[in-house]
Amino acid sequence: MSHMILNFCWLLPASLLLVVIFPVRAGGQESVAVDPNSGKVKNQDGATVEEKPVVYVTDFENETDDWELIDDGWKIQPGDHSQVFSQFRKESNYIPKFRSPFHQAILRDRIVGDFQLDVRVLSTHVDYNHRDACVFFGYQSPTEFYYLHLGKVTDQHANQIFIVNNADRSKISLTTTEGTPWDDQWHQVRIIRKIDSDEIQVFFDDLEKPAMTAVDKTFVSGRIGLGSFDDTADWDDFKLSGVVVEAAKTVHGS
Repeated sequence: MSHMILNFCWLLPASLLLVVIFPVRAGGQESVAVDPNSGKVKNQDGATVEEKPVVYVTDFENETDDWELIDDGWKIQPGDHSQVFSQFRKESNYIPKFRSPFHQAILRDRIVGDFQLDVRVLSTHVDYNHRDACVFFGYQSPTEFYYLHLGKVTDQHANQIFIVNNADRSKISLTTTEGTPWDDQWHQVRIIRKIDSDEIQVFFDDLEKPAMTAVDKTFVSGRIGLGSFDDTADWDDFKLSGVVVEAAKTVHGS
């Protein structure tokens, strides 16, 4: 946390704006302002901002100190145009207690409730029906978390949203697609979590129509992570926006 910029704000006269500086990765600040008349959040140019405050953003040009590497198959390495966060080793030295992904890198310290995550991913594994990449959220512990499985062909154990709650992974997705169209290109992933309605929405390339949806209230806050079940993938351009909370919570009101 030493490299993070502390939140601070000041209230100016009513005719002016409430300016808030939110924490981002070292090297930059992101500022927005609340119009006291309309209550809308606006950026420095006066345009209305719909997104939640930025919690963490990285293009993985530096080291991985911000990430808890659960297995040893991760490194920063050159990509086609920039550095990428590479989960490069298929074999894993991590054996989960319950059936769940073998490759995990969990973002340290940032615990969010409502959030929007945007990240780019490149599958680097040879093609087969369960070719996959995973995103973790609501992470409480190694045996309590949600994860998104982006699998090539959908079945009860692939291309779904899952919960691990001190038991083997269990599908919670209500809708999904026939499969994730993996190729050798980069793809855009977005996850939106709305705590009030318990909604989880997943987008893949098409940011207008969800590829998967779920409704669950077991974990109402937690950490975020990247990985795969048992394959390989590269990651880049990670941006987490949301509501920061002090500690992870398992259910509403707890």
